[in-house]
Amino acid sequence: MLYLSKSKYCSLWQCPKILWMNKYKSEELVLDSSALARMEAGNEVGDLAMGLFGDYVEVTAYKGERLNLQKMIADTKAEMDKGTPVICEASFEFGGLYCAVDILCKEENGWAIFEVKSSTKSDKEIYIADIAYQKYVLQNCGVNVTGTYLICIDNNYVLDGDLDINRLFKVTDVWDLVSQEEKNIRANLKIAEKILRSETEPEIDISEHCKKPYDCGYWKYCSRHIPSPSVFDLYRLQTSKKFDCYRKGIITYNDLFLSGVVTNEKHLRQIEFALTDKGTYVDKDGIRDFLDTLSYPIYLLDFETEQPVIPKYNGTKPYQQIPFQYSLHYIESEDGELKHKEFLAESGSDPRRALAESLCKDIPMNVCVTAYNKAFECGRIKELADAFPDLAEHLLNIRENTKDLLDPFQKGYYYNKAMGGSFSIKSVLPAIFPDDPALDYHNLEGVHNGSEAMSIFPKIKDMPPEEQEKARKNLLEYCKLDTFAMVKVWEELVRVVG
Repeated sequence: MLYLSKSKYCSLWQCPKILWMNKYKSEELVLDSSALARMEAGNEVGDLAMGLFGDYVEVTAYKGERLNLQKMIADTKAEMDKGTPVICEASFEFGGLYCAVDILCKEENGWAIFEVKSSTKSDKEIYIADIAYQKYVLQNCGVNVTGTYLICIDNNYVLDGDLDINRLFKVTDVWDLVSQEEKNIRANLKIAEKILRSETEPEIDISEHCKKPYDCGYWKYCSRHIPSPSVFDLYRLQTSKKFDCYRKGIITYNDLFLSGVVTNEKHLRQIEFALTDKGTYVDKDGIRDFLDTLSYPIYLLDFETEQPVIPKYNGTKPYQQIPFQYSLHYIESEDGELKHKEFLAESGSDPRRALAESLCKDIPMNVCVTAYNKAFECGRIKELADAFPDLAEHLLNIRENTKDLLDPFQKGYYYNKAMGGSFSIKSVLPAIFPDDPALDYHNLEGVHNGSEAMSIFPKIKDMPPEEQEKARKNLLEYCKLDTFAMVKVWEELVRVVG
């Protein structure tokens, strides 16, 4: 008998190989901190959405650490027999096919399925496949399904006072789309049975569906046959073009060089330097033009942010980037010493006002500020100015005087092969300073990237005092390295044109 949950069915729908890998080689799955954060967000949103339709009964049950599916199925039937109007995690099984409906609502002639997603997008095809599978199972269990709905986050909602879940969530009727997708279920189930019964790995090659929009956790495994570097490492080449080259057998840098398909100057340099190890390419005129836009005193700024799915602070939206920390290195004159200031808010309270005031205190008006990929910092500063009009003049002045340290690398003025296809600070820094342990993010404790910082900060409020102190120290050290890295990169640009 085929045993399949709705999550397994969705894996099959995305790619049959994922279903097989989950059963036979799940140890190859790679989940980064961003993926884990999305899972946490999904659980939080799901719990909150349960209250959308008034009082409800949740039938979730455990046997040890595992879900007690049989009890959940029995309890669902009991609640439906009683006429309970809203049942959450309503569970059903038909011939080995299992599903739990996020919210099952009683209607006049039957029951409506409501599927909850933490996304702001209600047009993802995989969501329709998910709901179609649920409808198929319920109907085969004798349930008259009278409605199918998708509940997503409304990213236009702005928190004003108490959280209003009726405005936070948007409900979309997807009956017609689900009805169309239902036609594919029987064929998909046959594929699933064939896949799961075979111990032989499916011969499914990588393609566009691997990377976007799903970012499959098995990408590293399934692409292990691709040499490094390859067409997939080219800087900002469209995914469709990368796979077009791959399917034509134009994969290695040597393939790309001989084929003549690459014409972009930066791509050609990337390939040429990888093949011949020409050291470092320096366009002194370009770098000098960039450096001429800077002036003393120079302030080097970096933010860390949290991104709550459910807005926590008045005036904010779902998924809004909320700055809670900054690091600031600065040099007041050409021969001046390097100085440092920093700010880290208290976890659990709105950090924006205190951060904005501190920023205005630490950065004077009309001075040169630099950031790495300044669009991010400038975007946050604009949001702070909108939120606090009394500080807007100063904040917008900082924003208007911010230069982007990414520019000389993105424009190809400085390049070596160690940068590969990325000009992020975490690629550029080790490419320029490969043997300096003080500049190695791997040597930091607890926080090594922005995703980890984003995840740790909101949790600090719930930690014991000793752990709070350690977590704050780790956050400060991480953010400090970000701006110190900018200092070192800026000094290198000065050196090469000197």
